[in-house]
Amino acid sequence: MSTLRKIVIVGATSAMAEHCARLWLQQGVEEMVLIGRDAQRVDRVVADLRVRAPQCLIQTIISDFLQPEAIARTVEQACTAVSPDIVLLAHGSLPEQAVCQQDLQHNRVALEVNAISPVLFAEAFASRLEQVGQGKLVLIGSVAGDRGRKSNYVYGAAKGLVTRYAQGLQHRFAGSRIQVVLVKPGPTDTPMTAHLKSSGTKLASVEQVASNIVSGVAGGKTVIYAPAKWQLIMLIIRHLPRVIFNKLDI
Repeated sequence: MSTLRKIVIVGATSAMAEHCARLWLQQGVEEMVLIGRDAQRVDRVVADLRVRAPQCLIQTIISDFLQPEAIARTVEQACTAVSPDIVLLAHGSLPEQAVCQQDLQHNRVALEVNAISPVLFAEAFASRLEQVGQGKLVLIGSVAGDRGRKSNYVYGAAKGLVTRYAQGLQHRFAGSRIQVVLVKPGPTDTPMTAHLKSSGTKLASVEQVASNIVSGVAGGKTVIYAPAKWQLIMLIIRHLPRVIFNKLDI
């Protein structure tokens, strides 16, 4: 039997989050709180999950992901009664770099959705976990945050912020029973990356990435590259001399 009593997922309509939820339900989690922005999309996810695990209590919260006051209320609501064992922050979007360069409003939204919003949610949940002295806070970053590249540097900058923030939280809670986990997926086959798939980019299956996340969290990892090969790939990219890196079309 699983010892997981409660899991909270922010951005529950993302394909990655939904597949993680399915795996956790298979482990027998008792309660799950799904947080999203679109009620109809959240309801579709919930309907599927309830069929898979009718014994699990699944609740939903619809919230504004960009307003600090709304985020604070949402986190308070999600943490009532039983404190979560795991909080997964999985929301985000993949903006087009060219549009970000041409449209400052689009650029701003990309940074807010992929960096500011996850950080605000993480800070609010961190305070709640600190009150009870335990829990796991899982943030979805990206390999794009490991080094700025011309093909996606706005998105990469946002995920780089999440990376530094997660590192700071890990330092803050070092030696405690609160664990902060940073997930760095490579390109994954989800609706968010449909345009990459159509251009021939090789994508990992969302099932594989979700399995990497769930097993890594259970195994106590603090950084999870998914799939694992990206740890070596990004190690090489991070350490390429600038004179060589600048010749690459990536």
